Amino acid sequence: MKFEKPTEQKITELKVFHKLIKTERFNISHCTFQGIDFRNENIDWPKFIIDDTTFLGCKFHMEEELQLVKMGAYLYHAPDSLPYKPFRRDLYSWQELMKSSNENRSVDLEIYQHFSDTKFNTPINEALWQRIHDHAIDDALRDLLDFDDEGMTQKKCVGFMGGHSVGRDHSFFKRSAHTSKLLAESGYFITSGGGPGIMEAANLGAYMAGYSQEDLNKALNILAKAPKYTDDQYHEHALEVLNLFPEGMENLAIPTWFYGHEPSNLFASHIAKYFSNSIREDTLLAISLYGIVFAPGSAGTTQEIFMDATQNHYGTFNYYSPMVFLGRERYEIKTMIYPLLKQLAWDRAYAPLLHITDEPKEVLEFLQKHPPIKVKK
Repeated sequence: MKFEKPTEQKITELKVFHKLIKTERFNISHCTFQGIDFRNENIDWPKFIIDDTTFLGCKFHMEEELQLVKMGAYLYHAPDSLPYKPFRRDLYSWQELMKSSNENRSVDLEIYQHFSDTKFNTPINEALWQRIHDHAIDDALRDLLDFDDEGMTQKKCVGFMGGHSVGRDHSFFKRSAHTSKLLAESGYFITSGGGPGIMEAANLGAYMAGYSQEDLNKALNILAKAPKYTDDQYHEHALEVLNLFPEGMENLAIPTWFYGHEPSNLFASHIAKYFSNSIREDTLLAISLYGIVFAPGSAGTTQEIFMDATQNHYGTFNYYSPMVFLGRERYEIKTMIYPLLKQLAWDRAYAPLLHITDEPKEVLEFLQKHPPIKVKK
């Protein structure tokens, strides 16, 4: 007899919970409830069928908790003292991260300072809460991108990599923004590491999709007044752009508190912020199945190039993905990285997916002609 694995469900809203109990007649077996406040619901829990039922960060009256535990449910709570929510249900927004905390500093800064206190020797409980938080971000990211059973996303993700120290007045900041805008307007879902430099340029370009070229140039001129993330008024000029152009296209940033001294840029509509930088980097590369654009960068970008090449070389995530290098001088002359990768990819399935150019339109044309290739089993 073939064993059928029970269907598991994740419920994050009360309305979904009420719909579930109507259709399933109080059977909540193999369900995971996340971040729901049940305290005002007056629920008769003994009516429910519970088996492998889990409640993550949900709120109950004490007698309800005792009742559920006796019935065999699993309940998990995080300490109220944490400045972050390990069992969060969704990704961050820049508004949430920039919001002032009780100590008159941003939530983002408060979490970073909390993380930094034990960054190099994390106590076991704190480490566990951070891992649970990053798993919750993983889960919310999967919901956003809508993966199928073979690992392909509904959204056509294209990632941007490049130097975090590239100023807003640099030619490749502008070129990256123009490239990102073109791709977003052609149906690609732009993602970046979420910080300053090329990362901000990518999120900015995607945000400005649908606006005119003149509008993007106006935004770039405003940002160039504070070109470095260490400059005064760096965030203020970003806010000026957002106020001037309030309706931007959705896009994604995946930053980390590990580099918390780098501010998260304000042009991403969805922010998947992680404690673990290694998970964050691997995830950013893994989800960009429709390609990655590598603008000029230094050691970090070089590392990401070879991480992506490794994923392609072995077909790690079930698809070979395009790798486009935006910057001939950087990648053909100064570093020779592109010729090296061409040699590495020789006679491999992903060899046709490598391209180098200085022109934003060429990036778009290449990606349109070279979709991801399914790995043959």
